[in-house]
Amino acid sequence: MIILLLCVALLCPTVYSSDTTVEWCYHEPTCDFTTWPKNVHDYCSGTKQSPINIVTSKVKANSKLTPFTFTGFDDDSTLLSIGNTGDSVIVTLDGDKMKVEGGDLPSAYTSVQFHLHWGKGSSVKGSEHTVDGKGYPMELHIVNVHSKYNGSAKAAIDAHDPNGLAVLSFFVEGSNGTSKSKGWEILTSFLPNITNSGVTTTDIMNTTTMNSLLEGVNRTKYYRYQGSLTTPRCNEIVTWTVFKDTIKVNHDMVSQRKSIERDSALQHNSTIQRHKHKNGL
Repeated sequence: MIILLLCVALLCPTVYSSDTTVEWCYHEPTCDFTTWPKNVHDYCSGTKQSPINIVTSKVKANSKLTPFTFTGFDDDSTLLSIGNTGDSVIVTLDGDKMKVEGGDLPSAYTSVQFHLHWGKGSSVKGSEHTVDGKGYPMELHIVNVHSKYNGSAKAAIDAHDPNGLAVLSFFVEGSNGTSKSKGWEILTSFLPNITNSGVTTTDIMNTTTMNSLLEGVNRTKYYRYQGSLTTPRCNEIVTWTVFKDTIKVNHDMVSQRKSIERDSALQHNSTIQRHKHKNGL
């Protein structure tokens, strides 16, 4: 039997930095996540802010949350480039070939990119969402744009459309097993080529697929809620799907983050999640 779960309650959960003209940072002496509600009040003080802590005792089953249909996720030509943005590793996807539909989404959505949130190995969790207070070493977000915006996340953000984006979120954790994920081996093999912030390479094309990176995840079991971007302007335009099963990779892959140069003002900090989770589910 397919178990589909819906989170309902007071919502407080990235993806995109929705506005580069707004001054913001994660942790600086006079500018950190606590200043967001003041500096960008119109968005970051809303009632549907992300990320959230999912409290499993409060979720409710919803029969409308049917299985997804993933188009192009088995095509190795759809991963176009991999780059270092200074706060994340991002892979650009071929939106002409990739889409997601079903799962009670109001439309087909164009898949435009995925990115990773890394912590510091197993000691500092990198996931933005938590489940019953538990974080994970990494979190992968696939960003999808409502079909009416022709693959433009900016257009969806500018329209303030509550259904503008749909983000698929997967927790990633280290495994003690001896088996290795071929897709993740290939993905992490490109990290030495993008150690510096701002560097992008197209060498990833025709090497692996999205399905290979999601291996082992039952994509019929997930949590759903309406939330926001997790960086200013924190626009409340995201339908979040957080999958129950984790992606399991070798522990050494979880530690690969240390080889990536990051902008110190934009580094992921787990205290942000603790702060924003105070109004979680």
